[in-house]
Amino acid sequence: MFWKNKKVLVTGGHGFVGSHLVARLNKLGADVIAPTQVDYDLVDGNQVRKMYDENPCELVIHLAAVVGGIGTNREHPGKFFYENLMMGTQLLHEAWKKGIPKFVAVGTICAYPKFAPIPFKEKDLWDGYPEETNAPYGLAKKMMLVQSQGYREEYGYNSIFLLPVNQYGPGDNFYPASSHVIPALIKKCVDAVESGAESIEVWGDGTPTREFLYVKDTAEAIILAAEKYNKSDPVNLGSASEISIKDLTKLIAKMTGFTGEIRWDKNKPNGQPRRKLDTTLAKAEFGFESTTTFDDGLSKTIEWYRGNK
Repeated sequence: MFWKNKKVLVTGGHGFVGSHLVARLNKLGADVIAPTQVDYDLVDGNQVRKMYDENPCELVIHLAAVVGGIGTNREHPGKFFYENLMMGTQLLHEAWKKGIPKFVAVGTICAYPKFAPIPFKEKDLWDGYPEETNAPYGLAKKMMLVQSQGYREEYGYNSIFLLPVNQYGPGDNFYPASSHVIPALIKKCVDAVESGAESIEVWGDGTPTREFLYVKDTAEAIILAAEKYNKSDPVNLGSASEISIKDLTKLIAKMTGFTGEIRWDKNKPNGQPRRKLDTTLAKAEFGFESTTTFDDGLSKTIEWYRGNK
């Protein structure tokens, strides 16, 4: 009954993760408010205050972000830093001032140091600088952790900070200029099959590894944390599995029926060498474990792209 009629404000509620989260919250009986960018500019403090004034709530889940793949991060480091920093800082600050009981800050795995020990443990979060191509984004999001801890210590404010790994699933961003690796590869392979192209091009050399979390599992993790977790210590959200970009590309090619050549553009950046999270804290603190197998999640994502592209 925790969610029954609870007034929940979700920023980014019409985005990739947000749309799945809002749908799940609605099923649980929550009274969900999901403003759009047209409604309020969350980079503007006056607009943040206006949003809270016009939408009284008991819980804020902050998902809104300026986000993209390696290429977009390299093109807009200033924009990614400023807009993500200003959104997070002002949303949390004004929620505290307004007396909203709880704030859920959703960060990013990009906050981790470039060469963090594998698997990434929350205690390693400050032991080095993030991978350069997405450091501005990762650091901007990471400041919500500092703010959460500071406001809890000084004001006793209840906010939490979650660190989800790379996400994928139906409804992902398949736009080439800003998509992440899974939707980018699915699009390339499916489009190549349909057009009869003999090859596709993939950035880097295929050696980096990544961990992925299916979007519905991400939504479930956020809901569990929002309900049960009340500390400002950061918590990883992941699937505890790891795959190289080369093996991921081969798998997606196989699942989409692409049999052509895979050309690796080694002049393009690889990104962080490895990404794999330690997820024991999420299980211990609020009982979250991912339930969607990678093959099943990929299959559903490919099917969605073919039906919606």
